[in-house]
Amino acid sequence: MASTVKGAKAPKQPLSLNDPRVRGLIYQVVALAAVAFCIWYLASNTIANLEARRIATGWGFLNREAGFAIGEGLISYGPADSYLRALVVGVLNTLRVAVIGIILATLLGTIIGISRLSQNWLLAKLASLYVEVFRNIPLLLQLFVWYAVISELFPGPRQALNPLPGIFLSNRGIKFPTPPDAAAFDYAGIGFILGIILAVVVANWARKRLYATGQTFPSGWAGTGLIIGLPILGWLIGGAPTHLDMPEMRGFNFVGGGSLSPEFAALLLGLVVYTAGFIAEIVRSGILAVSRGQTEAALSLGLTKGQNLRLVVLPQALRVIILPMTNQYLNLTKNSSLAVAIGYPDIVSIANTTLNQTGQAIEGVAIIMLVFFAISISIAMFMNWYNKRIALVER
Repeated sequence: MASTVKGAKAPKQPLSLNDPRVRGLIYQVVALAAVAFCIWYLASNTIANLEARRIATGWGFLNREAGFAIGEGLISYGPADSYLRALVVGVLNTLRVAVIGIILATLLGTIIGISRLSQNWLLAKLASLYVEVFRNIPLLLQLFVWYAVISELFPGPRQALNPLPGIFLSNRGIKFPTPPDAAAFDYAGIGFILGIILAVVVANWARKRLYATGQTFPSGWAGTGLIIGLPILGWLIGGAPTHLDMPEMRGFNFVGGGSLSPEFAALLLGLVVYTAGFIAEIVRSGILAVSRGQTEAALSLGLTKGQNLRLVVLPQALRVIILPMTNQYLNLTKNSSLAVAIGYPDIVSIANTTLNQTGQAIEGVAIIMLVFFAISISIAMFMNWYNKRIALVER
């Protein structure tokens, strides 16, 4: 028998189509070439058509004067500002309705989902009715209904409803008091954000301490104290001003204070009510996915039903509901583009106005796509990070 020499290299096999690795490489190269050809063909065809019609391309229009007004925004804007600033206003308006909508829809959906499992017959049936009704009515139709309710059924500014001091409800929207432009309220806002961060840090420390020593720490009370106490401390450091900018009736409308337009209120209400129906079912299914033995064990240890739900059931259900909940957050964000139907100046509405005035259709559509892609991918990345953080670690 021939002996093999130690350290000798095996002879190289000749390249053959029978080798799966070679075939796989060829398929990938062919697929990549096909994609590149399609991109080249579409790009060259688009450029040729634009040149034939003498349509200008590029991003230089962003620095030109916009020349149109925007009804509301988080930053100052006037018709003399550039298209770029107008688009920034649209992005911020989209982010505002998306962030507030996600928070409110999560709270409402969680409450309704838990209510569907209630032993109270009336409460469970009302929650089921809510889910079945609002999930099966198209969102666009709901937006029209809410907008009609707010703009048509509410009285004019002179006859505005005044349910609380300084708050007025009319067909022009909701007017409410706002803090003046004082450093004290800036300090209070910074204190509130810092309080939330410290509350999370304390909660994590308390949980690690509990696992290590078995000793509990009132992290809930401590976090609440930080979230409430730090803003108060910032307000006191800033001089503790007590006056507010109150809305007042002058002429045919209110001046001063803050306002929520009928368009924003209708859009936010429609998105929250519609999305909460789906979130409710996700929460309900997540709770039902937790073994009944967990509930029985918690009750046998003397925990109340509320403590069992908060400390045992929901933390385990969260691992089940977090991924489908991400889809609903993305859907809510993308559904906010329906704002154009009721006149809310989101990024879609402002980009449409921009491309109609400038003729930069490709750039306008590209801006809309990039904005929603950036927002959606940010939400998905955050939720995936959180999902990995709460996932069980196998030993």
